[in-house]
Amino acid sequence: MAAKIRKGDKVTVLTGRDKGRTGEVVEVRPAEDRAIVRGINMVKRHQRQTAQQEGGIISKEGTIHLSNLALADPKDGKPTRVGFKIIGEGEDRKKVRIAKRSGAEIDG
Repeated sequence: MAAKIRKGDKVTVLTGRDKGRTGEVVEVRPAEDRAIVRGINMVKRHQRQTAQQEGGIISKEGTIHLSNLALADPKDGKPTRVGFKIIGEGEDRKKVRIAKRSGAEIDG
């Protein structure tokens, strides 16, 4: 199945302590239905010291469930649902994502 939210997409958080904030998807974990969004859902983690990295308490992004994210509409940046449309004929048919709000095609 084609993914509605992919790496590199601009998304808006719908619920939780980061509600209303936007960010870029860094990683998607389809098996868990979760994604990591840059700067959203920051959590503190205790890090053991290694040869490459210093120890201590570090902040990093936690995963967020895909149902709590909405794609930002390419036209106005407001949250939108994602639909699919088949464009082209014959051999050059392609399935593309479209924003339900404006009908605009989503790059990616």
